[in-house]
Amino acid sequence: MTKGIEGKVVLITGGSTGIGAETARLLAERGAKVAIAARRKDKLDEVVAQIAENGGTARAYALDVTDKSAVQSVVAAIVADFGRLEVLINNAGLMPIRPMAEVNTDEWDQMIDVNLKGTLYGIAAALPGFLEQGSGHIINLSSVAGIKVFAPGGTVYSGTKFAVSAISEGLRQEVGEKVRVTSIEPGAVESDLKFTTSGTAAETVLDFYKQAIPAASVARAIAFAVEQPDDVDVNAIVIRPTAQQF
Repeated sequence: MTKGIEGKVVLITGGSTGIGAETARLLAERGAKVAIAARRKDKLDEVVAQIAENGGTARAYALDVTDKSAVQSVVAAIVADFGRLEVLINNAGLMPIRPMAEVNTDEWDQMIDVNLKGTLYGIAAALPGFLEQGSGHIINLSSVAGIKVFAPGGTVYSGTKFAVSAISEGLRQEVGEKVRVTSIEPGAVESDLKFTTSGTAAETVLDFYKQAIPAASVARAIAFAVEQPDDVDVNAIVIRPTAQQF
């Protein structure tokens, strides 16, 4: 079903490593025109170069998803560069794991800003154009922690991901006749996400991620949602390692 991907213009936030980078490579391989955005422009440029070497089309955009005006500007730049935007993949995220009793409000703020507000800012930037053109696809990266509370340690992270899942479903109900909406809900996946935990919980998180599946596995799930015909909306995909019970 590559024809459902070929030629589509796709924006992926958090596109410099992990799920974002693997998704960019896969969609470009299947003919999409890929825009990847993240704070680390040097890492983005590496992914773009890899895609170009394989005959694909990609461009890099420096972006902090917590900056609402910057998100708006990047979406506008992509439309100017490619002529349109058809798929938004809100992938940028943080997962610092820490017991709530440690009351690290800085980490709480960071997760709310990146995981939740960053997703909302992406929707706000892309949705008006999707509604105007009468089509589009918004894919939000939630988590299995957005289905079941990850505690102790992941309570606030779960809170942000439950919110992402709820926003995805509410958005589908509101605009689903024109815009497809998908919530991707991975378990342990090999990516830089595990390195956002510091302090006493870091060793526990790294041990948990020994069962992780490759980021490419999630990329294939995303591609499955994108490649469906226009009258098919894949609303949620839960994907986790076979060995993972949580």
